[in-house]
Amino acid sequence: MTYAFDAYVTAALFDSSRRAIFALGDGTVRFESGESVEAHDGAVLCACVHPSGEGILTGGDDGRLVWSRASGAQEIAKVPGRWIESVAASPESKLIAFAAGRDLHVRDAADPAFSRTFTHEKSVADVTFDPKGRRIAAATYGGVALWYARIESQKPLYLKWAGSHVVSAFSPDGKFLVSAMQDNQLHGWRVADEKNMRMGGYPAKVKSLTFLAKGQLMATSGSNGVVVWPFAGSTGPMGKQAAEVGYDEAAMVVRVAATPALSWVAAGLDDGRVWACDVTGQRVAPLKSEKGAAISSVAMTPDAARVAWGDEDGNAGVAEVNP
Repeated sequence: MTYAFDAYVTAALFDSSRRAIFALGDGTVRFESGESVEAHDGAVLCACVHPSGEGILTGGDDGRLVWSRASGAQEIAKVPGRWIESVAASPESKLIAFAAGRDLHVRDAADPAFSRTFTHEKSVADVTFDPKGRRIAAATYGGVALWYARIESQKPLYLKWAGSHVVSAFSPDGKFLVSAMQDNQLHGWRVADEKNMRMGGYPAKVKSLTFLAKGQLMATSGSNGVVVWPFAGSTGPMGKQAAEVGYDEAAMVVRVAATPALSWVAAGLDDGRVWACDVTGQRVAPLKSEKGAAISSVAMTPDAARVAWGDEDGNAGVAEVNP
């Protein structure tokens, strides 16, 4: 199934019912089932699934955080005069985190009165929760700050590394934190002792990264194939080499999505193609063979049965993988 939305696809996501939802640059949220919700007066800049699993949360250049369901949109928070450029949610703790400029904001889906704000020296580029939803990582210039989500007055643990950090992810066991940087490399830390892990060698900027296979592997974009790092054991990828699957010298992988428990990954390419692969068998299943605008977002259901994608020109689709 394909769609032509005529607006940049900021995010393609699956809610808990395995329904595809698309957040667009024209401020709307479109549902696979046909509904369209006017979420923002301006562009959607970021999106994630709501902690309940129903509908999605979007941040916009109108300074609003909105919960969109097929039945309509509900404003969750507003930061006048700011752009909300990153949002994350934890099904475990029911907490929501979003970044606006130098501030990290926290809300509780179960308690509308709850609010926390943590301020950084530089703008926050990305926010992500640890597996239990108790700590939040805020990627910024010079490293990543770790905050306890519910504690009002605190000093964060700063995992430092020179440069601009733009995308981050915790390993599913919470032992490692990995950050993609502005200059074509990853940097990781073992959280317990802040041990550094340099993970370079990329020909392009890493725009997305995700863990799979119960945390044994991590997949990233930024090369001609999907780069897969081993994370088994107490040392993670330290001293180990990455593998590359689905290598294609004619294109670069710019977006990845994966299955938390399984070894499947989906890849979106800069020439508009989309494929999925079981990285243990390296059998590549083409899902969109027609070339076009660069893929801007890709998502995969936990059972690896469905993949959704969107591109920079507003084209989108959903495909069955049949793993």
